Amino acid sequence: PRWVLEADTLALKRAGVRFMDITDTVALDRQLVHAAQLDMLTSPLPRHLQHQDAVKPIFDLLSTDYMNQTLTRFTEFSTRYYKSESGRQSCEWLFGKVSEVANGASMADSRLNVTVSYFDHPWTQSSIIARVESTQKPKNDETIIISAHQDSINMWLPWFGRAPGADDDGSGTVTILNAFRALLTSKSFDPDTPVEFHWYSGEEAGLLGSQAVAQEYARQKRKVLGMMQMDMTGFYDPSKRDTEVVGIVSDHTDPELSDFLRKLVTEYTHMEPKALRCGYACSDHASWNKAGYRSAMSFEDDDLEANSHIHSPSDTIDTINFDHCQEFSKIAVGFVYELSHKA
Repeated sequence: PRWVLEADTLALKRAGVRFMDITDTVALDRQLVHAAQLDMLTSPLPRHLQHQDAVKPIFDLLSTDYMNQTLTRFTEFSTRYYKSESGRQSCEWLFGKVSEVANGASMADSRLNVTVSYFDHPWTQSSIIARVESTQKPKNDETIIISAHQDSINMWLPWFGRAPGADDDGSGTVTILNAFRALLTSKSFDPDTPVEFHWYSGEEAGLLGSQAVAQEYARQKRKVLGMMQMDMTGFYDPSKRDTEVVGIVSDHTDPELSDFLRKLVTEYTHMEPKALRCGYACSDHASWNKAGYRSAMSFEDDDLEANSHIHSPSDTIDTINFDHCQEFSKIAVGFVYELSHKA
């Protein structure tokens, strides 16, 4: 690790140098490894998928139109940079969309206890956490997490430059929101284990939001059965590639959870799972891995550089393939349902 100025971090990003900003989480590794050994042991992952008959009907409740409409508005904010005023406004708007789904579900089904809250940071944009409590007694003290990052960046003019961030990571944002909406609408979603949907702030500045959340969960000795990040799910050009693939990130992840993710892709989508090595802490899954938790990440391709539009004004909604996003929503539904329901 080395100390740099904020301007230097932006210069590193423009130069293609990848990094994790550990300014506020220097002790995270030491703190969490000790906690993991003592208090954070979790249940084993299921060896096989067991809920296909319940999961697949939920896919009928997923909607590409809903994702398109939501992402259209989300990309209209001039930038979602984590320190900008429009980044705060986009966060408040997203909070409203998540709350709308949660409130509708709670009114329609009295069994469901769904809360939506801000996780505040020292900077302008908060992270968002939606939690679905277990419907069973006694309550399970573990949690399942699925996440995306809500912020965007124009790497040349981060504060003011146009940064629609349609794919990075507006696509992941609406993909997991689509899954959240479908699960809560389904009458079969009756989780034994609490589930949380996270939308992180500050990913583009070095995984800041997710590190803060992971550090707090570790401080509280919270148990997490598994965490999966969805960062960029919308770029696929059928004219250039016949087969849709899912990149399953192999570094800064848990091998067992990544293998479980591979099973989900094979069972619940028509896509082909492919190994993808980032070579660095490429998204928020790395924060949880650093903290000693099981984490995994799925990506839109097995080439990290497949979409050349990211971090620029050209990362626009016309580059998004919503059918591709829909396949990732299926993965999200499967991940949540299979891990939160007992055999």
